[in-house]
Amino acid sequence: MSVDFTPLAVLLFAIIAQAVFAAGLLWAAPVNRLPNRFLALLMLAIALWLLDAFFRVSGIYGRNAEWYFAPIYYSLAFGPLLYFYVQSLVNHDFRWRGRYWWHFGPVLVQAGLYWWLRFEPYAVRSWFWLHVHRPVTYRLEFLGTWVSMMVYLLLSLRLLRRYGRYLNDNFSETSRLRLRWLRVLLLALAVVSAQWLLELVLREFFDLYYRYDYSSELLGGVVFVIGIVGLRQADMQAVRFVPEAGPETADEENIAPSLAPTNATTETERVITEPTSGGPERAPAPEVDAAVLERLRHAFEVERLYLNPTLTLAEVSAHTGLAPRLISFAVNQGFGKSFNDLVNGYRVAEVKRRLASPADVARLTLLGIAFESGFNSKTTFNRIFKQFTGQSPSEYRVGE
Repeated sequence: MSVDFTPLAVLLFAIIAQAVFAAGLLWAAPVNRLPNRFLALLMLAIALWLLDAFFRVSGIYGRNAEWYFAPIYYSLAFGPLLYFYVQSLVNHDFRWRGRYWWHFGPVLVQAGLYWWLRFEPYAVRSWFWLHVHRPVTYRLEFLGTWVSMMVYLLLSLRLLRRYGRYLNDNFSETSRLRLRWLRVLLLALAVVSAQWLLELVLREFFDLYYRYDYSSELLGGVVFVIGIVGLRQADMQAVRFVPEAGPETADEENIAPSLAPTNATTETERVITEPTSGGPERAPAPEVDAAVLERLRHAFEVERLYLNPTLTLAEVSAHTGLAPRLISFAVNQGFGKSFNDLVNGYRVAEVKRRLASPADVARLTLLGIAFESGFNSKTTFNRIFKQFTGQSPSEYRVGE
């Protein structure tokens, strides 16, 4: 069988091979097995979809009509697999339930159709193409894939937005957990969906098939990037985010901090009570228990829990004996901040205090001071410090 190895055909073949290889690695990954396998199935489904484009541009279809209706079409699984990947990635305790199968009902019908046709004589397949597939099922498949992708993309983006709020309320260090790359990929898939919509309009209203058809190339680029970043994210730290539940169900691992008590400073008190974005100072809400606020102030200002660079709400709960929901409520209503802003406010205040100390400045570099103040990366330190002070750490130091 001869194949036309055009530049586009070679590119598609390389992307398909990369996707299959990356899917195999993800499937065999020893950690985060469930999300990695959802992603592996998504990459495999996309690779099979791209195989149709490869058969077309390489001339395989034109030379052998028997290849038509090969059982390689599982596009109605793109959306559900993506959504369950996001769900299982942000919640380490996510488990597959039998009720989730209904999400995959459409793709099971799609797969069943192609597998049935595969074993039918060519005459039957030819008749089906002319009288059923092109006028009816092809349209349903194409439109259904677009609708499915849009629905599950919106659900995934909403879930990630809620996950971002959860991180701010439960973690002091979120740079490795924010999944910004996943948001970018979801938006890239939205671009592919927009291209699909354009192709749908051209086919339905202008009878233009495979004209201005760039969705395969765009989808190929997306799956190539997914393979790279998906493997990098394969061992993501365990997070347990359940949208329907309260903060007390987020049972992060307890890592007992080892902290040296010290007296709180005036500078610390000033930074923590200042709003992060300007405006009048927010007083503790009347309904917040003053004893709870005092216990939290003591934990941060005297026991200096913020020096733990990976401090979580669960760890503060274990240290203080207060329920996570109570701490979250007190932080949000009493301090007027998220947990992330509260802890990083103390860290910034600690850096500023140390920069004002000649002994610390002589002994440590700026980054060394940041690390001893609770930060664990230069990038995070620079971003947080500028967020709280309006200046980069180096600019602030020069100003001092």
